[in-house]
Amino acid sequence: MNEITRRTALAGLAAGAAVPLLGAAAVPAHGPGHGRGPKGPLVEQPRIYSGDEWGARPPSATPTVVHARPNKIIVHHTAFPNTADHSLAYAFQNSRDIQDLHMDQNGWLDSGQHFTNSQGGYLTEGRAGSLAALQRGRWMIESAHTVGQNTQSIGIENDGSYHLGAPVPEEQWASLVHFCAYTCQQYGIPATEIYGHMDFNETLCPGGLHDRLPELRELVAGRLQRRR
Repeated sequence: MNEITRRTALAGLAAGAAVPLLGAAAVPAHGPGHGRGPKGPLVEQPRIYSGDEWGARPPSATPTVVHARPNKIIVHHTAFPNTADHSLAYAFQNSRDIQDLHMDQNGWLDSGQHFTNSQGGYLTEGRAGSLAALQRGRWMIESAHTVGQNTQSIGIENDGSYHLGAPVPEEQWASLVHFCAYTCQQYGIPATEIYGHMDFNETLCPGGLHDRLPELRELVAGRLQRRR
């Protein structure tokens, strides 16, 4: 079995779904209670590149499914060096670097976070099965991004070192707002339940992004209330 097929199969088994694992461009299936306007969902799914698309390694074990919806989003930064390369190719390489670090140095079964947001605003799937779970909106994949919160929160890594005072690129910020709004919609998470890593663990993460959480919550709330 080749690597892409094996990763997809593992993610599908982890989700326990009776339907095939959805691709990044697939139309999401909305569970009960998801916000919808007169012409469909209030917040359309952003483009999220699956692990297969960015060349992820297969996880070393089957990811654990939590048969419940998460109750919060936790924002992180990678603390990797800031870069002027905002390309899709860089975003894919960054996702591979994170996975290598988490699997080879941390000893985790896969990337610890559910999703990654590059400085160019490209969203990629982290832990296998996270994208399918988000699209369905009924379960989540256990993660390894925040001690004490890995079975009840969605973790998103924003590439960059924002504890050093660097500004967050506009493309990355806009992507984070869109992702959080869509995730809140899919899982029924209130916009008030968006936090930073430092709210739960002793860390500088997510640096200056933490100062912008009130703004993020306000923008996400506005997206969720918008009618088309």
